[in-house]
Amino acid sequence: MISADRVLPLWLKYREALETPIRTFDFPKFGKKFEDRTYQMGVLNLSPDSSYRETVCHTLQAALYRGRRMTLEGAAMVDIGGESTGDTADIVSIERQIDRMRPGVSALADENILVSVETYHPEVAVALLEAGAGVVNLTGRVDDKSFYQAIAKHEAGLILCYTPGENARSSDDLPPVDQVFDAQLLFFKDRVAMAEDAGIERLWVDPGFGFALNLPDGPDRIRYQTDSILQSFRLRELGWPVTVQLTGHVFLFRDEVRVAQTSAATLAVLSKANMVRSHEVPRVQPVLNLQEYA
Repeated sequence: MISADRVLPLWLKYREALETPIRTFDFPKFGKKFEDRTYQMGVLNLSPDSSYRETVCHTLQAALYRGRRMTLEGAAMVDIGGESTGDTADIVSIERQIDRMRPGVSALADENILVSVETYHPEVAVALLEAGAGVVNLTGRVDDKSFYQAIAKHEAGLILCYTPGENARSSDDLPPVDQVFDAQLLFFKDRVAMAEDAGIERLWVDPGFGFALNLPDGPDRIRYQTDSILQSFRLRELGWPVTVQLTGHVFLFRDEVRVAQTSAATLAVLSKANMVRSHEVPRVQPVLNLQEYA
């Protein structure tokens, strides 16, 4: 059960992290400023085998409609992906990802919509930065310094996602929940240093538990991901804002699965997440709007 007697000990044990100030920054070109509060990133999938069917767009017109609509509904950023991270999804070539994503990225950026591109390929990221993307949502380990320098050159942002293996498609197991954040802190300290050294000034860290990562379906998956959200504030000690993926649980919510992300968003705000990656923008945004009155 999520209750005060479960959350309070976490806050007290890691109070220093909870109270650590994080950097704020803006994207002048897109008129966006990110402060220490919770914003929403809306998901737009261009991969036909993405597991969340409602976010899949099969045509450019559908993608533009969804991107514009999510922006009007409150999303501060639109996250576009060209390859699903699901276990059974097809591997999409670098060239195909670029061809699949570039028209939508370019068109939305031309409308001053802040677009992030989800990929673990540096070549995809750089090509789409040149097409107008403002953020790279990096779902893999990249050691090439020139990649981070390219992001800095474009004055773009970077979301660093934790991956225990090479990328989000690697078949690697996550550490036990009581050890995962220690592993993540080590991962992020190294990656953040690389980004900062390259001159990147807009950065988020993401614990990455929205990926499959060999987690079982059912109660164990729900328990693991809930614990991860509740502890995500610990990453604030890095000094950068924290992003979390809002997962949807068919096992728990059954036919009402589309409201699952509203429930997860409540936990994310409670845990001081700075951005939530959501498939259900209009359902999640009212939760975030409550920050104005709390």
